[in-house]
Amino acid sequence: MSNRIEQALEAFKKQEYDTALDIFCSLVETGEESAEIYNNIGLCYANKGNFEKAEDNFLNAIKLNSKLPQIYVNLADLYYKAHDYDSGIQLLSQGVYEMPDEMVLAHYLARFYMEDARLDLAIDELEKILEKQPENYDAYYDLGKVHFELGNYSIAAENFENVLEYKENNEWIYYYLGQAYEANDEVDKALSNFLKAVTINETFHPAYKKAAILFLARGDYEDAIEYFESYLQLNIPQEEKENITNLVERIKKKQEHEQ
Repeated sequence: MSNRIEQALEAFKKQEYDTALDIFCSLVETGEESAEIYNNIGLCYANKGNFEKAEDNFLNAIKLNSKLPQIYVNLADLYYKAHDYDSGIQLLSQGVYEMPDEMVLAHYLARFYMEDARLDLAIDELEKILEKQPENYDAYYDLGKVHFELGNYSIAAENFENVLEYKENNEWIYYYLGQAYEANDEVDKALSNFLKAVTINETFHPAYKKAAILFLARGDYEDAIEYFESYLQLNIPQEEKENITNLVERIKKKQEHEQ
């Protein structure tokens, strides 16, 4: 049997899903069924785009062994792609109950709660994760996003700052942190983080625009023009380019008028 499984797995790696399916299914037909084999059959069908058969085989795998976290993850991915958040939440709740120490399942459950706008439940799950894994920067990141959506901007910023302790030099983290400080009316901190995002990635256009707007709001017209003009050099839609070009012209005219 081991040779047949190796052949099937090799075919799967080569994306020869029909070949892999034939071998896995023949093993089931000869009575060599297991949770792992049903999981692999589910993965084959998932890659072929057959949602129903993939789901059926993942569920068969769970019936045979309810304590294999990867099966829950694979099936949850199907539900996520189908936007079937209720089924995903039900599945992952079962997984968390069966394997309370598997933080990956708790994190998946939190993200399903986030997608389904059950933000308080998402916070509960993320805080439980951080109690057991205080260095889990992905959990801090998601917790920051949830609190930002709830309007808890200072708490959001605190969580994004925690991410930076473990994952430095990430333009998106600095960008989200800048947004949180901006929403919390901490303009200097917001601007500092947008500028850090630009320093890390010179083509990261959202941060250029944010920095330019904050410079403009402070009356720093030269800096605003500089960052708007840098923004214009990047890959942005033509309509946006036209709007920003007109804005820059208005700023320059305002400068001339005030001089």
